[in-house]
Amino acid sequence: MSKLQIYMKTLIKKKTTINKKDNLIILCKKNSNLSQYNLSSKEQDFLKKEKGEIVTINQYNRYVFIVRPKENNNLDFYNENCRLIGDKLIEKLINIKSVIIIDTEMNSDDILQVAEGMALSNYTFNKYKKVQEKKLEKIFLITNISSKKINELNNIIDGVYFTRDLINEPFSHLKAVDLALAAKKAAIINGFKSKTLYKKEIKKLKMGGLLAVNQGSIDEPTFTIMEWKPKNAQNKKPIVLVGKGIVYDTGGLSLKPTKNSMDLMKVDMGGAGVVIGVMQIIAANKLPVHVIGLTPATDNRPSGNAYAPGDVITMYDKTTVEVLNTDAEGRLILADALSYAKKYNPCLVIDLATLTGSAAATVGHFGIVSMHNGAKIEHKKLKKAGHTTHERLAEMPFWSDYDDLIKSDVADIKNVGGSIAGAITAGKFLSHFVSYPWIHLDIAGPTFTKEKYGYRGKGATGMGVRLLYKFIKNFNEEN
Repeated sequence: MSKLQIYMKTLIKKKTTINKKDNLIILCKKNSNLSQYNLSSKEQDFLKKEKGEIVTINQYNRYVFIVRPKENNNLDFYNENCRLIGDKLIEKLINIKSVIIIDTEMNSDDILQVAEGMALSNYTFNKYKKVQEKKLEKIFLITNISSKKINELNNIIDGVYFTRDLINEPFSHLKAVDLALAAKKAAIINGFKSKTLYKKEIKKLKMGGLLAVNQGSIDEPTFTIMEWKPKNAQNKKPIVLVGKGIVYDTGGLSLKPTKNSMDLMKVDMGGAGVVIGVMQIIAANKLPVHVIGLTPATDNRPSGNAYAPGDVITMYDKTTVEVLNTDAEGRLILADALSYAKKYNPCLVIDLATLTGSAAATVGHFGIVSMHNGAKIEHKKLKKAGHTTHERLAEMPFWSDYDDLIKSDVADIKNVGGSIAGAITAGKFLSHFVSYPWIHLDIAGPTFTKEKYGYRGKGATGMGVRLLYKFIKNFNEEN
């Protein structure tokens, strides 16, 4: 764990005064009077002629950006546009340490959306570079919005940053044990519980899926249990989050065959990274919700001891599985964790995993593939949270017809369903291990991007963190 960095910070805080050299971002309506902000008559005339959402004024000793977001009757789209404006502003703020955002309306949430987009866009992962890129350090807000709201946003940004750091971290510096230590570190700082089971304890539990995937590795597997249970928790039964923690995936003996297919397999623990990040934010913001996080973790490598295609393994819940492809390993470790979740008698379980190329091919990096079993109302709420955060869900059909595709001739089920509907059959495999309301999120598409994607940047996006936080925050609200 000593190898892992404390994630960089972008601090958002309130301010009441402006100096003449302060760089300004002024959020305003089209006809707002801006004379109080030391703009010359020429500059004001210039503003009247310019119609863009962002108008840049270079006063030589500082920059002034006039921001006039386009009106939109759809609040979700409007807020997302404000976050994207924040991303565009970051591109203009080169070698600038701080900036003040002025809310001319003083009580508008617009300022929070712009600040959120700026802070998320400001993230970089450059710990291994000799030359460190200079980034914006502080975003000051002149607004009547409460410090509590601003602090909540800071904690959200920190959680996304931490998740991105974990996903961006190379396998050489992030083994399963390191991932467990990262969860422990987040727990100590933010006040939730974290306990990790190691190989000896995992063997006692007979988690056959996790142990099978780990067979080819020289490194120890882990199973981390996190819990946030405040005294004022409003849910009698906990929400359980399960995150896939494959810290590196070669495919095992079913070695990944395509060119460059292993370059980014450090990101295969993205589900676990999201769960750790969400637990951090929930605890930091002291949500009155009982939440448990489970992260089974290992790498998947070939060796003389590796599990092999054709093997039959016995899972934690005694289900036998015929392994036809060792590259379908994530569902094996998730299945053990999903079975383990039954002991908590949960009101809802959500798993997150970079599970299938099929999901990535279906929606790209623009959304999350979802399926559910007995959680219609909860999925509807999650979908709503997805629109609010712009981390949207693409629901797949979950018809019983797909069940036949994972039937095995020699075991209870097999770990692959054939050449069609790969994301759905992976979900069907997981559904075999649940007996409670359950939602499956396949985040293979949006977890990591090779090209810049708005304020999500390039590399690890942290997608899923804001979605789950928003959902859990509003979980106890009526429909």
